[in-house]
Amino acid sequence: MESNSTHTMDKRPTIVDVAKKAGVSKSTVSLVVRNSSSVRDKTRLAVLHAMEELGYVYNRSAANMRTGNAGLVGLVINDLTNPFFTEFATSLQMALNEKGYATVVANTDDNPEIQDRVVGAMLEHGVSALILSPAYGDIDATLATIKRSGVPTVHVLRKLPPKQSIFPFVAPDYVSGGRMAMEHFVRRGFKHIAFVGGLENFGVTNERMTGYVEGMVGIGADPIVLSGRPTREFGSNAAKILREQYPKCQGAVCFNDLVALGLLNACNKIGHEIDIIGFDDIQEGQYSWPALNTISCDIAVLANEIANNVLAWLEKGKMPEEVYRSGVSLTVRS
Repeated sequence: MESNSTHTMDKRPTIVDVAKKAGVSKSTVSLVVRNSSSVRDKTRLAVLHAMEELGYVYNRSAANMRTGNAGLVGLVINDLTNPFFTEFATSLQMALNEKGYATVVANTDDNPEIQDRVVGAMLEHGVSALILSPAYGDIDATLATIKRSGVPTVHVLRKLPPKQSIFPFVAPDYVSGGRMAMEHFVRRGFKHIAFVGGLENFGVTNERMTGYVEGMVGIGADPIVLSGRPTREFGSNAAKILREQYPKCQGAVCFNDLVALGLLNACNKIGHEIDIIGFDDIQEGQYSWPALNTISCDIAVLANEIANNVLAWLEKGKMPEEVYRSGVSLTVRS
């Protein structure tokens, strides 16, 4: 028993202990010890009082080792199991590396709580900038933490609602991509066209569907919309629905390439012929059979544009424009 007691007494208090005692986040404690002016006086006093009671000593030399590398950028991705986001993260990491910046990457699995923790940890470790592909759900706490930190932040790929859009935004021109897909089908004389995949009433889904809806209105046809998770499984299940419920359907604009590949594979298996266009242009689409037609977001160009925007802000104080949309193109392979 004495051994356990001695061990407890000898254990040095951590920043986590201070945060718990003061009732604040780790990132707030970090801001206090770094004398950030963004912390309220009442909160600062609570943190300092907790530090004094616990006997916490801030190791400034160790912190300088972490934060002295002004070339560290935090990249927070919502789903690294999706090849598009993996390819995007890799391209962005390489683009920043070429400009002398290291990148720390975190996956949130579209979980707001995980996102809040990883963002807090990145800020605590002194990242110079943040690039955030936001999780769906309640992320107000995360955004407030970032805003208080004053760290240059760009949100990418998924546009936040107006009330939450407090940072510059960069993404492909999804609306134009949907229009290009529809124009391809209309040129071929198609009248019965479906939009497959994408969660209903989510921003990216609405943007990618806009061109489709416009095109269907333009040819006087009724939209065929199959909403669902943007996965291969959903695309595979959609094949049977289209064959049985919409036998006249000639083409499908898919929310992304994963849905398109699932649909393509299932149609091959059940012998259902339908023209398919994906969205994103992940590498796998080049090697499917038949090769996948898709809307290319040119990930490497997009990543380089984001890197340039962030570094111009960091090094020259030039804040990016509020919204930037990179170009897309239709890639026809079959």
